[in-house]
Amino acid sequence: MTGHRSQEIELSAGTIDYEDTGGAGPVLVLTHGLVMDASLWRHVVADLRDDYRCVAPTLPLGGHRHPMRPGADLSMTGIAHIVAELLERLELNDVTLVMSDWGGPLLLASNGASSRIARLVLVSCEAFDNVPPGLPGRMVALAAKIPGGMNAALQPLRLRPLRRSPLALGLMTKRRIPHEVTDAWLRPALSRRAIRRDLRKYAGSAKQGSRELLAGTARLSGFQRPALVAWAAEDRVMPRDHGRRLADLMPNARLVEIPDSRTLIPEDQPALLAAEIRRFLEETA
Repeated sequence: MTGHRSQEIELSAGTIDYEDTGGAGPVLVLTHGLVMDASLWRHVVADLRDDYRCVAPTLPLGGHRHPMRPGADLSMTGIAHIVAELLERLELNDVTLVMSDWGGPLLLASNGASSRIARLVLVSCEAFDNVPPGLPGRMVALAAKIPGGMNAALQPLRLRPLRRSPLALGLMTKRRIPHEVTDAWLRPALSRRAIRRDLRKYAGSAKQGSRELLAGTARLSGFQRPALVAWAAEDRVMPRDHGRRLADLMPNARLVEIPDSRTLIPEDQPALLAAEIRRFLEETA
């Protein structure tokens, strides 16, 4: 994210990297999914940074560079608490919380940690009982159950063409993500056992995460603040009807479908997504 400030912060679970464009504008906090990092948002942030302060943490979901402490809670709820602690430690208020792929931030919007959250933007993400999501999610969860399985599942992805398989990113995007981006996403888990340990802890808690997210999604009916649900029109991992169900669930939500895109809308249609986020923020300012 050109011109950003890359920083580290020590939280209860360990050290977290985050990108921060700075500035006095309204705050957006943008989260990502498994085996990715904050660069997922590089194009969207480039579009919004002149008017908004964009904070994008790299969460311990497999693309992170600092192993978490051995006893850290890396369940869905545990990592959601990491996001909540980040908001608190950075003293971020009136936040627009933007999530893609990983559904953990929904838990923050549906419990007492929501006091800092002014708006939600749900971008083709896990919801209801869709954990692990789709074929890629199920394969990661399966690998977590087998000794050495996570390493065995990841190592073939050193070969760049295999990253476009349905077991990896093939179902997640219509367009090819630049190799230098996916190289950076994969490097920590490919090269460091402690990072794979963290990823395995999260992926191995999929049944618990499914229960937590199902309950958390139901509680969104009490989220009275503005929400935008931006769903990929051609999503093959996050069920298309989940977008409509989420928008119907929240009293002050609006649904927009993003054409010519799969799950990772920030990669497939960043300009359209940035425009929808900007319009939503202007309408609800």
